[in-house]
Amino acid sequence: MNKDFSHFKKLLEEEETRLESELGDVGRKVPGTSNDWEATVEEGVILDEADPLDRADNIEEFSGRIAIETELEARLIEVKNAKQKIEDGTYGVCSVCGEEIEEDRLGANPAAATCKKHMNG
Repeated sequence: MNKDFSHFKKLLEEEETRLESELGDVGRKVPGTSNDWEATVEEGVILDEADPLDRADNIEEFSGRIAIETELEARLIEVKNAKQKIEDGTYGVCSVCGEEIEEDRLGANPAAATCKKHMNG
């Protein structure tokens, strides 16, 4: 497949930058790794507060940060995988059936790994 995917590559690069920025708001890169992130406690929050209600609130807030970090990191992996597929020449091919992924599907989700037929499978 010799299509020009430069438009999608640009979209993926922009999304990668945005995701890394958002990840930086709720977490940090794990030292010694290049792709692994972990949630951090919001500045000024102490998880082991003496007051049980404050402690519960702080733990709930941290749990929310973990959920956000997990979602953002998963999307970042999808984006990086799509960028790698562009480099490998395998971008735009459904990972299930091997057919071309529809142009409008890639327009809606440049990191899509499947065609419309297999997008919910």
